[in-house]
Formats: sequence, C-alpha cells, structure tokens
Amino acid sequence: MSVRVEAEVIHLTGRCLAEDAEALLVALHEGPERSVDLAGAQRLHLAVVQLLLAARPPIRGVANNSVLPVHVVNLLQ
Repeated sequence: MSVRVEAEVIHLTGRCLAEDAEALLVALHEGPERSVDLAGAQRLHLAVVQLLLAARPPIRGVANNSVLPVHVVNLLQ
C-alpha cells in the first residue's frame, strides 16, 4: 500500500499503482482538508494523478524524481 494517512497528511510513497487511487480517494473523502505529501513517491499511476488533479488537495513535499516535479506537481499548484 502506497497510501498512508498520518493526522491531516496523506503520504504517497514508492510506486503508487492504479489500485492506490481508491485508497487515496477514501482518504480524501474522509478528510477533505488533508494535504498530500509526495516526497516519498517514486511513480504515480495516471489514475492517481487524475484523482489529484480532480481533488486539488494541498501538496506538500516534492518527490526526488525528475518527472513528477516538472510535469505533475506544477499542474497541482
């Protein structure tokens, strides 16, 4: 599982697969004020990216990956 909730932060870690989109959706529904930390994310499946784009939660942390900061995080901010 790449989705972990701690207090008001949803952490996405490692490779976030399509199956993780459902866990992310539940976490965002249960806490719509939660932010999402991408610092530990290595890859995001397009389903996860689409959910983030639709929900527009506050984003914390930037993955140490050349694709996420340039192409995804900029769209979310």
